[in-house]
Amino acid sequence: MPAVPRQRTAEAHLDIGMLVAAPSPGSVVARARALVRDALRERGIPVAEVEDAELAVAELAVNAERHGRPPYEVRIFEVAAVPVWCEVVDADPGLGRIPAMLDREAALTAADLFAESGRGLLLVRALSGGYCRAYRTATFTTDAPAKTVAFALPTSSGTRLTYPPLFHLARHQARLLP
Repeated sequence: MPAVPRQRTAEAHLDIGMLVAAPSPGSVVARARALVRDALRERGIPVAEVEDAELAVAELAVNAERHGRPPYEVRIFEVAAVPVWCEVVDADPGLGRIPAMLDREAALTAADLFAESGRGLLLVRALSGGYCRAYRTATFTTDAPAKTVAFALPTSSGTRLTYPPLFHLARHQARLLP
């Protein structure tokens, strides 16, 4: 019987990679900001958009350290070497109200304006144009159950992803950063 040729899938042609940093507690915000800033500057993204992405990842990193637990990871997904998606991961797999907060329209009430906290996710939503998500995952470094809060990064084309690239594809081309 003749061999049946293997079908090529779209997945085989995707060039998806991932940069992973595993910052220690207390350094998550600084490491996240630097990783996003460096990745976007290398691609010539305008300064204002880089600063917005830095602010968004800083908000997520603060939340991870304040409400989550270690180990922490910051992951940047690349498609064809272009950074397109940023994740902040912590080892608490509970999503709680995070998805609802990210889906909430940015209509602040008077109480919101005077609250000491609770605006970070709304800010991330605004800075990412609503291209943000929260979902369960596993840590890259330990494969432990975890949660991710993520957003689409600005690109030179102006296009933003509406959902993250496929983790299982990126995992094979991941680079763990020092």
